[in-house]
Amino acid sequence: MPKIVRFYKFGSAEVLKLNDEPFKEPSAGEVRLKVEAIGLNRAEVGFRAGRYLELPETFPSTLGYEASGIIDAIGEGVTSFQIGDRVSTIPAFSMKKYGVYGESAIVPATAVAPYPDSLSPQQGTAIWMQYITAYGPLVEYGQVKAGDFVLITAASSSVGYSAIQIAKAAGAVAIATTRSTAKKQMLLDNGADYVIVTNDEDLVSRVMEITSGHGADLIFDAIAGSFLEPLAAAAAPGATIFVYGALDETASTPFPLFAALQKGLKVQGYTLFEITTNSEKLDRAKQYIYDGLKSGALTPVLDRLFSLEQIVEAHQYMESNQQNGKIIVTV
Repeated sequence: MPKIVRFYKFGSAEVLKLNDEPFKEPSAGEVRLKVEAIGLNRAEVGFRAGRYLELPETFPSTLGYEASGIIDAIGEGVTSFQIGDRVSTIPAFSMKKYGVYGESAIVPATAVAPYPDSLSPQQGTAIWMQYITAYGPLVEYGQVKAGDFVLITAASSSVGYSAIQIAKAAGAVAIATTRSTAKKQMLLDNGADYVIVTNDEDLVSRVMEITSGHGADLIFDAIAGSFLEPLAAAAAPGATIFVYGALDETASTPFPLFAALQKGLKVQGYTLFEITTNSEKLDRAKQYIYDGLKSGALTPVLDRLFSLEQIVEAHQYMESNQQNGKIIVTV
């Protein structure tokens, strides 16, 4: 029987349990994967803790958006895939109904896609969530272009590295932020033009120094909270601040009214589901990512690997904020 991760109540990482469960058969429109690797995301930490955009309707609940594996069963009506296909999952479903933490996972057929043969299963599970999350604000909506100053907060996450790569592919200037010096050099080594260490440097003055007083044209923010006010102060006239996360859980998020009025700023909330649940936008995103992976402009940055039996430790590591890139669980 395959091992499946479930949790029976909200709480810290220790609520995650590894169960032996019978194989399930996919329903119409679904496929089943023999999972080879799982990519971890902040969304799953929030879902497990009861602090996410959606919550489980019943317990026990499974969880997880990203897995790579081999299709070993196909539901009725699925014609686009065959048993034996090597695919990874796209976050285009609700964790209230589907989850991929385990040795076997069932997901909608519309939420899987082949990944390049040049990638390992560990790399294959680290492309869709992170690249689509960054693609939406920077490409689909922000239309990033050469010469733009792009400010990327919490940049050592997998999404942060993806945003750096996408900005650089467009010829933009990538300005990354991190809280401590420990991650600065790796950010520079992986494409950031500038790194602002926010525990040691004033964000606004450094952005203005880097941009010769112009400010950031696009801001891609995972933090929110009180941090939104200095971001608005660091923005260029007419800039857009895309807020896609809420790492600052200690404070509400004030609207930077006066900066917004003075500069004509837009503050826009965003989740990748705006892309993954729209077939036309998703097709554009997938083609962009395939092209970037082929050219080498996009390369997943992997951090630590854990085994499925170490799922609690993997979640604890993510919550420690030590990671540089994608945390992977091998199965």
